[in-house]
Amino acid sequence: MFVPVIAGLGTAQPPSASQDELWEGFFSRHFTGTTRSLAQRIFANSGVTRRQAAVNPLLEDVSDWPTERRMRRYQVEALPLGKEAVGRALTAAGLSAGDIGLFIVCSCTGYATPGLDILLARDLGMAADTQRMFIGHMGCYAALPGLGAASDFVTARGRPALLLCAELTSLHIQPSSARVDTQQIVSHALFSDAAVAAVVMPGGSGYAVREVTAVTDTSTADHMTWDVTDAGFRMGLSPKVPQVLSRHVRGLVDDLLARHGITSSEVDGWAVHPGGPRILNVVERELALPPLGLAASRATLDEHGNCSSPTVLLILDRLGRATPAARRIVMLAFGPGLTLYAALLDRQD
Repeated sequence: MFVPVIAGLGTAQPPSASQDELWEGFFSRHFTGTTRSLAQRIFANSGVTRRQAAVNPLLEDVSDWPTERRMRRYQVEALPLGKEAVGRALTAAGLSAGDIGLFIVCSCTGYATPGLDILLARDLGMAADTQRMFIGHMGCYAALPGLGAASDFVTARGRPALLLCAELTSLHIQPSSARVDTQQIVSHALFSDAAVAAVVMPGGSGYAVREVTAVTDTSTADHMTWDVTDAGFRMGLSPKVPQVLSRHVRGLVDDLLARHGITSSEVDGWAVHPGGPRILNVVERELALPPLGLAASRATLDEHGNCSSPTVLLILDRLGRATPAARRIVMLAFGPGLTLYAALLDRQD
């Protein structure tokens, strides 16, 4: 049986702006009346210092664009970003695009047919018999089912797989409104753009994927939503999300680790999706992590914001480049459903 190993990661991000610049230069005018003071507090307490945007609101206001125009722009911006991330991942793994047996693309911020998977496969020179999979509308946790599918393919076929997560949340700024809508303020304060690619190979050096697992609480399906509207995609984000996570995250992680005969004290890297400061605080408390256990997640939130599906891979990249690099990693991500995904990785040289 082949062991699936993450042999190369590649990241790509558009230009960045500071959270203060975004507030002063755009969002302070976007929110009005009593909403403005609430928004200012939320921005200040978001845990974000810098964010990246393919369509920077300081330069171009898309908030009144119809969805069709946003989708056309998605292809223009996502293709070069995805190509850059994939190129770096392939180089890190020592492969060419023609070596890939399965190409998986995760994105919930744009749709078109032909999609990113077809266009990138064409532009990068993948083989005609390369299999493809597109994972849409799974939101912030999509990287982990994507990683699971890639790992299963590698295990079964003994051929390399490539995962790309690419999100352009900057395209979905909602129209200005005087009505207090805390959920929209929070999403506008947190979200960012990025693309991250991961090459999964049969054996070799890198992070072996030992297991990917999940739990979904369908009784809370309305707590996190992502609706297609005439003015782009609209986020729904209930303040009850951290409470739901607190009910499930410990059991999910304990069961995962128990199946591999280890405990949380033997995990030296935690790649936890930073949906916001409260979510990180809840996970830290429920898992009884040490004070610096989520340092990589908090640093990623601070420097890059919440990039949706690529974010846990950004954290994995950070943990892998640390000195010393983390040896055993648990990845956690959360999204619509309400769904929690976890993966166990360990480094092999």
